[in-house]
Amino acid sequence: MSNNKENLLTVSGLAKLEEELEYLRATKRAEVAQRIKQALAFGDISENSEYDEAKNEQAFIEGRIAQLENILKTAKVIDDEDINTETVNVGAKVLVKDEELGDEMEYTIVGSAEADPINMKISNESPVGKSLIGKKVGDVVEIHVPDGILKYRILHIKK
Repeated sequence: MSNNKENLLTVSGLAKLEEELEYLRATKRAEVAQRIKQALAFGDISENSEYDEAKNEQAFIEGRIAQLENILKTAKVIDDEDINTETVNVGAKVLVKDEELGDEMEYTIVGSAEADPINMKISNESPVGKSLIGKKVGDVVEIHVPDGILKYRILHIKK
């Protein structure tokens, strides 16, 4: 994974990724190594499902560690003082109103590495995030999504 693009992270996003990396390195690696050791003790590994499962988990963990190391190596941290509330940018919380349905939603714009749509943290590279970046309070933004076009009015921008 030689993706050298800059990864935008908020301070809390950076801390969360560093915490996950430390957990995988210090705890999860040791747990899986122990499971592999126990599975090997059963003897013949050619038909040992515990061994296969543990090796697959080990590969997943090592892949995630490499991914996190790359993200952190190329991270650009967006500090709260860097967040401009005049226009939407990474790190900002944006209150929008769906012009068609009248629903209000508050999104936090984050880099793709810490996107979590369930918790209303959307990537600056997503259709909604990309459309909101650079806009101001009062602007109506048309967002092309698979289901059609959404129209959001920006009501408020904060840190």
